[in-house]
Amino acid sequence: MDRLQQLTNLTFLRDAHERHSVEVVFLCSVAAAALCIHLWQRRSRQQASTRPPTPTLEKAQPRVWGRWEPSDFVTPRPSPYPDWSIKHTKPLPYRPFRYGPKYNITMGLRILQHEEWIELDNNYPRFHEDKKKRIDERGPKCCRTAPEAYPAAVELLEELTEYLPARYPSLYRRTDRGLDNLWSGESFDITSRPLAEDPMQMCARLVQDDLAIMIEKEDGQYYLLAGAILLAGFWRLSDKYGMPLSEIHTSGSVPQFKEKLEKGMMSFFRRLKPEELVARHNYFVQVDEELPWSWSIGDEDAADVSWNTAEKNRAIEHHHFRSERQTLRRLPRSGAVVFTIRTYFHPVTEVAEEDYVPGRLASAVRSWGDDVDRYKGREKYGEVLLEYLDRKHAEQVARGLDLEAEEETRAYPY
Repeated sequence: MDRLQQLTNLTFLRDAHERHSVEVVFLCSVAAAALCIHLWQRRSRQQASTRPPTPTLEKAQPRVWGRWEPSDFVTPRPSPYPDWSIKHTKPLPYRPFRYGPKYNITMGLRILQHEEWIELDNNYPRFHEDKKKRIDERGPKCCRTAPEAYPAAVELLEELTEYLPARYPSLYRRTDRGLDNLWSGESFDITSRPLAEDPMQMCARLVQDDLAIMIEKEDGQYYLLAGAILLAGFWRLSDKYGMPLSEIHTSGSVPQFKEKLEKGMMSFFRRLKPEELVARHNYFVQVDEELPWSWSIGDEDAADVSWNTAEKNRAIEHHHFRSERQTLRRLPRSGAVVFTIRTYFHPVTEVAEEDYVPGRLASAVRSWGDDVDRYKGREKYGEVLLEYLDRKHAEQVARGLDLEAEEETRAYPY
């Protein structure tokens, strides 16, 4: 320690001995600190050598694909949605688009609390009626459950039966056999066997979301083996049912899926825990007014549907902004992964009245690459849409909208 004391004294003398340069004092301080660290490390090694060895834990074995040990996780009981009303609670204003010039293709996941799982609002009556009509008219074309996914579908039904009366007590009431819809008068019995209908179809009647269940098989892939896809607008359950996750996206020509999304998505699905709940958002432009199926891309029962059939440059009054809020969670008992797909559907002329929206949406549309252009059908509506958005943006600027304040008043995905 004599050397350490000498070096330390040298540092303390810097004010009294101005002949030492700043560089010398700095180097001496560093040397002193380094020596202290060296002595501390040597003393720690000496002490450690006298202790008994620490047991080595075995490395955790990777999970075998297609097998799931039931988890003891229980979904937390949600608090009631604040002041929820089937008449007055408006849809949340999701506007998940960003300024250009670059359009980034990512999974775009954000973490949610479990009480945020299902969102209902004053559009519930319309969604409920549309779903009822679709079930009556199309039934198994839209709602289907494979035998190997049946336990997961029943588990999802049970989860919703516990969640909905707690979260929306003015709409749902828990009963001994299931739950009652206080608005529609429907009663749902989830205890009788067999169930009165496909469990996915029963789930669909309870929420505004479309629903899909992915089951992991021995090859490590996740397969769409149960679904209630009633209001998807642009895709059909019959086209995707039974497919693995990757093929669902490649068959739908999702831009840059192989290059930027597939690896991360597969890794995410395999790691997802029952304790976790995440959400992601997307958006589209639709040039007709039908929520369940966009007839402008072709008849729903046609062999092939695409933007090629859409009328070009329809008037702006026919343009609708369509946004999806998707959540993903793993069911604890079955290990299946559940998608909820909640659509928000508004006329473009309505959302363009909101501050900052027309300018930001126009910039986002212009940032799409050629592959995204094709996927979203811009060629059929881009001219009319952008002319309108530019005009609405100019009107907002002319009335004094402070563009610099936007980041202070909004946050993605709103």
